Amino acid sequence: MHSYDYAQRKGVEAIDWARFASLAAQLVEAAAPFQPEAVVGIARAGLIPAVVVAAALRKDLFPVRLTRRFEDRGVRRHPAWIVDVPAEVKDQHVLVVDEIADTGETLQMVAQRVLALGARRVTAAVLVSHSWAQPMPEVVALVSDALIIFPWDRQVYTPQGWQLHPEYAAALHLQGKSLPQSGERPGPTERYPEDPR
Repeated sequence: MHSYDYAQRKGVEAIDWARFASLAAQLVEAAAPFQPEAVVGIARAGLIPAVVVAAALRKDLFPVRLTRRFEDRGVRRHPAWIVDVPAEVKDQHVLVVDEIADTGETLQMVAQRVLALGARRVTAAVLVSHSWAQPMPEVVALVSDALIIFPWDRQVYTPQGWQLHPEYAAALHLQGKSLPQSGERPGPTERYPEDPR
């Protein structure tokens, strides 16, 4: 399985802001027994749950960035480092947080780098994991093989106004589905059609 291989997704799971809050709370509660001493959040979207986890557990947050993307388009087969892990992880139990584990490669690369910098222990945590992620993160709020549509990037702003993210539109097309494109500003009460299963 490759990242962004949307033809392999089974259905659509659109997560609104209220569901995100619930999943983030689950993530915090599941991560707390591991007693992390610091949080490393993977930018871009992994910083969103990482901030919630770090704030709720009252731990320092260290952002990193490695990505397959450039200008919001998947351009690399494997993640490339943009912002490295800081030395402050040394001798700490570090919780590495991302929004999703697809192949698991990004989380694994960050975990290996954190350990190489002298962390005592690493625990991986994600809001959502696909069942094929290898390795499977230790802390997961939701396991789903659906196309996951997160609230923060469901829509993008263009010169023509708000529109469904083109990547989601293409992925939905592969499944013969679509979401309404209202052209309106997204908001916290925006509702998405449920995936009938």
